[in-house]
Amino acid sequence: MPAKRRGAHNAARVRSGLVVLGALLTLAVITLYFQRYALSTLAVEHAAIRGWLDGADLYAYRSPGNQAGAALPPALAMLLAPLTLLPLRAAGWLLAVAGVAALLLTTLVVAGPVARRHGRRRTPFVLAAAALALLSEPVRATIGLGRPELLILALLAADLIALRRADRARHRILADLPGPRRRSALDRGPHWFPDRFRRRLRRSWITGSWAGVGSGLAAALCAVPLLFIVFLLLTKQRRAAVTALFTAAVVTLATLAVAPDETLSWYGTVMWELDRPAPVSAPDNQSLAGVMARLYGFPAPPVLVWFAFGMLLLAVGLIRARSAHTDGDEVAAFTLVGLTGAITGPVSTSAETLWLLPAVLVLADTGMRRRLGGGRLPRTTRLTGIAFLAGALLVYLSLLAPPSWSLTWNIPAFALILLVNTLPWRHGAPSLPIPRPGRASRPAAIPLPRGG
Repeated sequence: MPAKRRGAHNAARVRSGLVVLGALLTLAVITLYFQRYALSTLAVEHAAIRGWLDGADLYAYRSPGNQAGAALPPALAMLLAPLTLLPLRAAGWLLAVAGVAALLLTTLVVAGPVARRHGRRRTPFVLAAAALALLSEPVRATIGLGRPELLILALLAADLIALRRADRARHRILADLPGPRRRSALDRGPHWFPDRFRRRLRRSWITGSWAGVGSGLAAALCAVPLLFIVFLLLTKQRRAAVTALFTAAVVTLATLAVAPDETLSWYGTVMWELDRPAPVSAPDNQSLAGVMARLYGFPAPPVLVWFAFGMLLLAVGLIRARSAHTDGDEVAAFTLVGLTGAITGPVSTSAETLWLLPAVLVLADTGMRRRLGGGRLPRTTRLTGIAFLAGALLVYLSLLAPPSWSLTWNIPAFALILLVNTLPWRHGAPSLPIPRPGRASRPAAIPLPRGG
């Protein structure tokens, strides 16, 4: 065997061995998370959905141990219904594997452009970032409790892909190519489809016309992603916003047709029972409402005080997200919306603080860009880069800390508040590599730092 071919064969064997080792380590980590968290959330939902399929009310079930009830919308209950055919452990494994796949997709969308920007190979960089995310408390809690937040995060990441493609198609194909070449570029695609279907599928994919479907599905499965639809409206991405609203409405109406009583109960009463899974003042609740309830020593926060501070944080988060979008950093914009939803929502458990992970990546990338600018950047800018790198490290270490320590000191909640107000964004980030002609960069209404 020639030396070159033998070297390629050995490299392929090494890569295969690393993939197998990574898969085994991932399975071992998932097993540890199951032992630690015991799939407690999935157990309640599993039993409630089984009773519902047997004719009982979906929201009548109460856990014998802590009297916790199912707090999931009917659309999510229908999505999880096939898992009730399996034992709880098998259902947890299936949901965990799907969650790890969703984590890889989200990491590819968020970290892939960062790898290209710094001249790194994308696959090792993305796998390393996903491995670091897998060890953090939000992912530990999501997998160990048997929650679907990673799947919802992947739906929002899919919208990010669509928005990127829409921007590229608008500026590369529709502006640069003449008419015949433009049509041929849009019409190229797999030849095993019928011509008309192939052209439509190719055009939809390359133009990102499906943007909004992910946010709409996520909003039908969880209330917090509704904030992303508000963001799409604020940033005048009307087509994506209308698509998201239409998707959410279709899913909700389909749920109403299949399960009318449960849908009316959810939107009428159950959705507003904030203490259904646990009291608002429980240490697991790292939202602004939970922190205020614990500070005041009440089961729930003072409504007027919480509403005032919550509206202020909501305005700051959405204004800064719009400014990040205007400057071309859609990842930071989506991250700011997610952070804002997590801190202003009435209940945000560890599994719902997943948006701290892309925030760590944005901080680290901004810090590296400023630190590696060399003599071209002022000294204060380089020092700010060091501060961003230190902030990324501190936030990530807080996510690795045992929850008994971090939740006691409300570390995730304070990190959410701080990042909503200070998260930088990368001006002209390659996540949207085509400059937007005729759209001047507007300064943020709240003048806080941007990435260099």
